[in-house]
Amino acid sequence: MATPGGEGGFTAASLFFNSPCVASFGSNGIIQLFAADMGITIPQATYAVTAYAAGVMIGSPVITIAGARLNRRHLLLGLTMLFLLGNLMSALSTNVGMLIAARFITGTVQGAYFGAGAVVASYVYSPGKSGRAFATVMAGLTVATIFGSPLGTFVGQQAGWQALYGVVTAIGLLAGLAILVWVPATSDLDGGPLSHELGALRRPMVWVIMAVAALGISSIFAVYTFIGPYVTDAAMTDDSLISIGLAVFGLGMAAGNQLGGHLAGRYTYRGLVIGYSSVLAFLLVIVTAGETVWVLMPALFGVGATMVLAIPTIQVLLTMYAPEAPTLMGALNLAALNLANALGAVGGSITLAVGLGTLSTAWAGVALTVTGLLVFVATVPRLTPSRPVQRAAGIT
Repeated sequence: MATPGGEGGFTAASLFFNSPCVASFGSNGIIQLFAADMGITIPQATYAVTAYAAGVMIGSPVITIAGARLNRRHLLLGLTMLFLLGNLMSALSTNVGMLIAARFITGTVQGAYFGAGAVVASYVYSPGKSGRAFATVMAGLTVATIFGSPLGTFVGQQAGWQALYGVVTAIGLLAGLAILVWVPATSDLDGGPLSHELGALRRPMVWVIMAVAALGISSIFAVYTFIGPYVTDAAMTDDSLISIGLAVFGLGMAAGNQLGGHLAGRYTYRGLVIGYSSVLAFLLVIVTAGETVWVLMPALFGVGATMVLAIPTIQVLLTMYAPEAPTLMGALNLAALNLANALGAVGGSITLAVGLGTLSTAWAGVALTVTGLLVFVATVPRLTPSRPVQRAAGIT
């Protein structure tokens, strides 16, 4: 379908209007900084990370359902304003309670943001390219992880952790401008009946796919949240390498996202199975040899690549089970990913709290991903929709 700006214009827009949401994960890179500034432990500081994830999990379905009838362009602009508010509050936080509240508010934006973006992507791309379309939406995530989070970590190290949220706020302003310029103003992006969104929530397989996503992908956060301690405490290197570790992780995500979009459009399950199975090997490398920085860095690349490989397939599966509610399915996908964020961060914190060592957080990732893979094998292949429904969801 031809639209103003076409696929190239939407790709450019997606890099801006998804980057600020993902740049918020820069909290993972400065966790040591605000923990020290507020006089709390690293496990306690992870509450700010899990608060953001909780905001996504709660806000994603609530905001998506509340805005079901809104034009998706208008919804994206409104969400940008809420995002700016949350990050300004984060920058002004003086204690961990205020920071937790601010991160929760900011998190409420992300799922609905991605859900609306997925609808815009489906409008811009031709039918049968749903995997590629969602990979384009995810491109903002990968670019922000390569450049945004490492740059934010550097800014936090040099100018104080509050400065990171000031930078993210500025990126949010660019996001609003990108939406105004590149997202087409058309009635084709108007919302639909609320009953469609609510009806999708009654589908048991939607919740099964969300559980598979939350459990399996949590290993990415059992590693990503603790890259700082990996670099400084386990590998015993300078904290300047934290930004490099984050960038390497993001490069892996970018590679996995491109391949994942290709696999999701051609195969029903292959992207998920390959991603979940392969990440286990990289997690074991981190546990056994992550003290060596030249082993740690390639392993970080591998974890990012293999886990993100599965995400476009998860989106296509959600749409396959509820094709009448694409915005909500996009929001629920991000809600599941942020539940994974919380599970990974909490699982890693538990292994640290019981004294298993810095790299032990990867063991939490192994346990969670294996559980997600087992749930998938036991349920999803046995309850596959018919081929016409698969074709409607974009699986060729």
